[in-house]
Amino acid sequence: MKTVSARALFIACAVAAAGLVGAPQAIAADAHNHGAQTPALKLNAGSKWQTDAPLREGMLKIRANVEPKLDAIHGGRFTTAQYEAMGKAVDAQLAYIVGNCKLAPEADAVLHNVIAELSGGAEVVAGKQPVDDRSKGVVHIVNALNSYGQYFDHPGWKPVNAGH
Repeated sequence: MKTVSARALFIACAVAAAGLVGAPQAIAADAHNHGAQTPALKLNAGSKWQTDAPLREGMLKIRANVEPKLDAIHGGRFTTAQYEAMGKAVDAQLAYIVGNCKLAPEADAVLHNVIAELSGGAEVVAGKQPVDDRSKGVVHIVNALNSYGQYFDHPGWKPVNAGH
């Protein structure tokens, strides 16, 4: 059975949504370089962007998977298997969000930045990107979670305390 990463699913959806299904593969080759396709993180005329239930659910599950483990990660007690499981869990929630979240186009475009950082972090955590320290991927995930709370209206959301 072939599995598809959240990043691949995200890129496929973004390309399809933009009507670029037949465009050069270079568009999808660099998921971190959204360039002109994705606006920078910004507020909606000074207000946070609206969210929907699938987005809030997925983000809460990502947070619940990461935040309680930060002490073990900081203490160097997190195993390779635990990092891999975390990466898979984040990818699963990203796939859920991409498949179910229905935001206004402007909010969705801004959300792509958060999704891209979460996906990049999940790849590092899962070992799909070669790094000397998988905790660097956790930093990206925590930063993305905090950006989400800063730019999206999620009642009760509080910044993730990274423990630094």
